[in-house]
This record gives sequence, structure tokens and C-alpha cells, in this order.
Amino acid sequence: MSSSAIWAAIWLAAAAAFGIGEILIAGSFFLLPFAAGALAAALVSLIAPVVVGWVVFLVVSVGSFVAMRPLAKRLEVNSPATAGIGANRLSGAAGVVMAPISSAPGDAGLVKVGTEEWRADTRPGVALPAGTRVRVVEVQGTRLLVEPFGVGEGPGDDTM
Repeated sequence: MSSSAIWAAIWLAAAAAFGIGEILIAGSFFLLPFAAGALAAALVSLIAPVVVGWVVFLVVSVGSFVAMRPLAKRLEVNSPATAGIGANRLSGAAGVVMAPISSAPGDAGLVKVGTEEWRADTRPGVALPAGTRVRVVEVQGTRLLVEPFGVGEGPGDDTM
């Protein structure tokens, strides 16, 4: 097998790896430009020296990245907010205080939201006794920031 055929196979393998990586990794076209560059380098490496293949890989990869960036930005803008993904799905959810939350900063209590129990804090100066119905305001790492429901407001109301 000639050197050019070996380099073509290497570039094809790299293009396949980048293409599969693009499919498996969530994101906005990060590996696809490298797949395009490797594919172009595979074609060029059959008729040109190795150095030319590397130059083609770099030029096509950078050009593809620049060309795909507007599409990636447009897809990011049109994508739904991440509020309902992961622990952020709890934002706005109703819960019940299981272990009292004191008004001291960093002194977390325990809140049950659905079937899950979470460590929770409130706003400074607000203490919540056990049994208080609360709403999740924000997810801060592994803790929830909660506030009590207002008068007449509850988990089943349309005011949430």
C-alpha cells in the first residue's frame, strides 16, 4: 500500500471519528467542521504530498467552522430554554417543607417536591416551618431556593 493510500485511510478514519463524535455529543456543530476538513484531506492526500493534506485539513476545517457558526447561533436562539432540563425542571414546582428552614443564611432545610427530597434555602430573613407549602424559585447547584405560596395561592392554582 502506498503512502498516499495510507494517509487517505487515516484521514477517512478521522473524518468518521469526528462525524460520529458530532452525532454523539450534544452541541452546535463543534466536530462537524473537522469531519469536513478530514474528508477533504483524504481526497487531496491521494494526489498530493502529506503536507498539502494537512494544509487542506486546516483550511477546510476553519472555513467550515466559520460557515457553520451563523447556523449554530440561529439554532441556539431558536432552541427552547433549558428551564425544563435536569434539576432546572423543578423551577416553579410546588413542594412541602419536611424539615424547617431557618432564616440564617446557609442553614438549609428539607423540601419534598413530587417524590424527591431536596435541601432547600429561602430568601434572607424568611423562616419556614415544617408543613409549609412552597414554590421552587431557583435551583442553585444541589439546593433549591424556595418561597412560601402567597395567601390563597396554591399548587393547583393558575397563578403559578
